[in-house]
Amino acid sequence: MTQYNNRVEEQKLRLEAEEWANGVKSLHGHSLNSLWYADGRSDGSVLDIMYNDGSIERQINSTGETVILGERLTGQDLVNSYVKGIN
Repeated sequence: MTQYNNRVEEQKLRLEAEEWANGVKSLHGHSLNSLWYADGRSDGSVLDIMYNDGSIERQINSTGETVILGERLTGQDLVNSYVKGIN
């Protein structure tokens, strides 16, 4: 039965990483136009919510619109980021 230990551990890490991905990494309220993840956007006053999975949810104050910036980590990339973050 010990041949399945690695698979069980990998699945456990994947589930933990998927839960961790939805956690908030940082909040940033600003009206800057020069951020690396929003190149070319000028939305005025915004709240950027950065998540552990690499995505950024931008709430635009003047319109109430919400846009997603950046790319979400998935699969092994997400697990690797999670493991790096907990060590």
